[in-house]
Amino acid sequence: MNSENKNKKGILCSVYSSNDEDSARASLDELERLLETAGGEAVAILTQVREAPDHRTVLGSGKCAELKELCENLEADLVVFDCEMSPSQIKAVEDEIDSDVQVIDRSMLILDIFAAHARSAEGVLQVELAQLKYTAPRLVGHGREMSRLGGAPSGSIGSRGPGETKLEIDRRRIRSRIVSLEEELEKVARSREVIRRSRERSGMKRCAIVGYTNAGKSTLLNRLTEAGILAEDKLFATLDTTTRKFTLPCGSDVLLTDTVGFIRNLPTHLIKAFRSTLEEAVYSDLLIIIIDASDPEAKAQLKVTEELLTELGADGKPKLYVFNKCDAATVDSPAWNLPDGDPNVSYAAVSALTGEGIDEMISKLERMLGEGKKRVTLTLPTSAGAIVSDLYSNADNVECEYTENGITVTATLDEKLYGRYSSYVSKEEV
Repeated sequence: MNSENKNKKGILCSVYSSNDEDSARASLDELERLLETAGGEAVAILTQVREAPDHRTVLGSGKCAELKELCENLEADLVVFDCEMSPSQIKAVEDEIDSDVQVIDRSMLILDIFAAHARSAEGVLQVELAQLKYTAPRLVGHGREMSRLGGAPSGSIGSRGPGETKLEIDRRRIRSRIVSLEEELEKVARSREVIRRSRERSGMKRCAIVGYTNAGKSTLLNRLTEAGILAEDKLFATLDTTTRKFTLPCGSDVLLTDTVGFIRNLPTHLIKAFRSTLEEAVYSDLLIIIIDASDPEAKAQLKVTEELLTELGADGKPKLYVFNKCDAATVDSPAWNLPDGDPNVSYAAVSALTGEGIDEMISKLERMLGEGKKRVTLTLPTSAGAIVSDLYSNADNVECEYTENGITVTATLDEKLYGRYSSYVSKEEV
């Protein structure tokens, strides 16, 4: 993280209705962690209970005066609102507090973190597109508002924009850049589709590791495959998709893909920009849903995850719920009224860090991926060398015996292979 952001003093603000206090508090706790991830420090939290935010300043006039006093007394550098704000609301709050304090909203903070953590060329493009689409309508007005959006010191929280010369870019040039980025990402999406089709032809099952940010997705993939992905106790530590091959105890190879983490109120522009990456969940054969069992908000975080999976069109997949960090668990029961007795749903409690419960999880994964497979014996003619080669490449546990009358092969076939070679099946095993 840029050293200029270290010890940035931030004041967190939230407005919520009287019947929404618990979720608002949890969201504020998360906002504080987001600010820490961005390199800042929350020095105060200001809340207001009202049925609807003020249309001009979000906070009421009395709270705005209180916010001004807090900024002066605590020498705050920025104010972060736990909601999405319009350009006029940001401008109005800045005018009310009458200082050089930056005012940003939750979406801008998340975009800032993504900008800092994007590593791959695709990730950088995706973040830039999301930032431009979010900030383009906000390039209005004069003075501090324009300064906040493009002229703040390099690396300061909320201002890691797509480029250093954003102030000189007019609306026409911004639209042109957005079109250019969309075209580049479309090329990346086509390339990703080619890779997906190649994986389909390989016959290997595909599993997407999904879940709330910082639930332990990267740590689990590292545990299973020694992928060497950066795994830190931070929100959105990794943004880039990573796929690794994993060999199950039965000998079958599967592809495991680590995906970007979810979070409540994830900016719509980020979801759209990262859609090709998030679609790894859509094209998977099974979802490994990671839940941080040590987090009191685990149930609410799972709800956010499943809502986003539904939005992506991936909610109908077989699911293996993995309750991670069980060595520090606070969650009493993994049941939560989730489907019981459904062959397309299973559960496991693990610690990806220590390895506890991993073997049992792998066994359940193997069983779920093995549904529909059959152990058969095929009698092939001596001229069927190509079929034998195909079986060795794509079937599981292949045993081959050459005789005077032909070739006898015993193997475990998936539905596609079984349909292809069912005419040679001489025996099926239970």
